[in-house]
Amino acid sequence: MSTIVPNVKLSSGFDMPIFGLGTWQSSPGAVGKAVEAAIDAGYNHIDCAHIYGNEAEVGAALKAKFGSNAITREQLFVTSKLWNSFHSPELVEPALRKTLEALGLEYLDLYLIHWPTGFANTGNLNNPRDEDGKFMYNRVDHQETWKAMEKCVELGLVRSIGLSNFNSKQVQHVLDGCTIKPAVNQIECHPYLNQAKLIAFCRERDIAITAYSPLGSPQRPMAKPDDPSLLQDPRLMPVAAKNNKSVAQLLIRYQIQRGIIVIPKSVTPSRIADNFAVFDFELSAEDVATIDGMDCNERFCNGVHWMAESLDAPFLIEF
Repeated sequence: MSTIVPNVKLSSGFDMPIFGLGTWQSSPGAVGKAVEAAIDAGYNHIDCAHIYGNEAEVGAALKAKFGSNAITREQLFVTSKLWNSFHSPELVEPALRKTLEALGLEYLDLYLIHWPTGFANTGNLNNPRDEDGKFMYNRVDHQETWKAMEKCVELGLVRSIGLSNFNSKQVQHVLDGCTIKPAVNQIECHPYLNQAKLIAFCRERDIAITAYSPLGSPQRPMAKPDDPSLLQDPRLMPVAAKNNKSVAQLLIRYQIQRGIIVIPKSVTPSRIADNFAVFDFELSAEDVATIDGMDCNERFCNGVHWMAESLDAPFLIEF
């Protein structure tokens, strides 16, 4: 019997699967096989982004799965993100069209502004730097970028639009000038950073939350040898053992029980399948309280190396 992934109803009226496959750091040559393995395992939600540099390979995998009738376009939820260099309103639609071309799709289910920090649209568009090696910023009012995002909805290029890594003040600024409300805010979220205040803030405004790095992003490029390891935390191991599950499955289930959309990344077929095996158990209130009690505001993906001088850096306030 196949597993039916529960949905979260978005303010746009569309349903978003509460569980999906993340593709950040999934390298070329591996990401396509990961997407195919995920769909074979029962996934119906793939999270992408221009900056990941692998959307063409994801698109090839989707084409293969559509062609084999493993899944239809209508059954699949695909997210992508507007990179920092394309915040100027006239650049938003072309950036989205480039992503659609790479993915081989006619529309996205969800398109997010990836970060509130805007980059200069010059030179190396992924990470533009000046002669001194400093990042080159372009500060565009988020309301102006958002209007261009809304136009993409009107054009039928995307069904729902949202934000990523926006703090409460930045979310509110977009809300104050929007016609279409942001449907989602995708944020780093795990037991060391449970984001309770930002989640509550967004939910009060009918904005769903997606948790990225739910396993602590152990393969993140900025990791240091002495950084804490969420997957090896001794407080989690007995809770996982009690539930006859792995720590990874425990962390994924934790988010699902909070009503948080969760997108763990893997390129290993066995782990992709294991990550999906989280709908056959439930954490007790005591388990959830234990995990909640681990919050220590530990952010693994703080962007400090490229946001240090940005006026729109999102992590300068409490939430």
